[in-house]
Amino acid sequence: MYSHLKILILISGIGHILLAASSIIIPKLLNWKKELNALQPLLRQMFWTYAAYILLINFCFGIVSVFGAVELLDKSFLAKSITLFIGIYWLARIFIQFFYFDKSQAPKGIFFTIGEWALVASFVFFVAVYLAAFFYNIL
Repeated sequence: MYSHLKILILISGIGHILLAASSIIIPKLLNWKKELNALQPLLRQMFWTYAAYILLINFCFGIVSVFGAVELLDKSFLAKSITLFIGIYWLARIFIQFFYFDKSQAPKGIFFTIGEWALVASFVFFVAVYLAAFFYNIL
């Protein structure tokens, strides 16, 4: 079980890094510059700041997972806390995706549909891996 979880955490870490890297193209794909021009400067700046924080958090999840997979499974309080936090973070993101986002004006087409499903599949994978690691740590 331990070795399988360690490999899954490493894969998840790489997935987080790839997610962060690919997130850099989202503003261009969704034309954020034009869309956000209608906002007051402070709201626009806050939006960009929050987007940057999310990107940094996702990237850091990847770094911690790639270089700290062993420590994420050492049954310590910190390992339990981080694996639970990452699992809940992605579980919340799935709920936001399906129950909060208004996708009525989202871009259409096969490219965007495949992209959305790939993202959701990644989120589900992250939830499964980190919550499995959490339960491994508490047992």
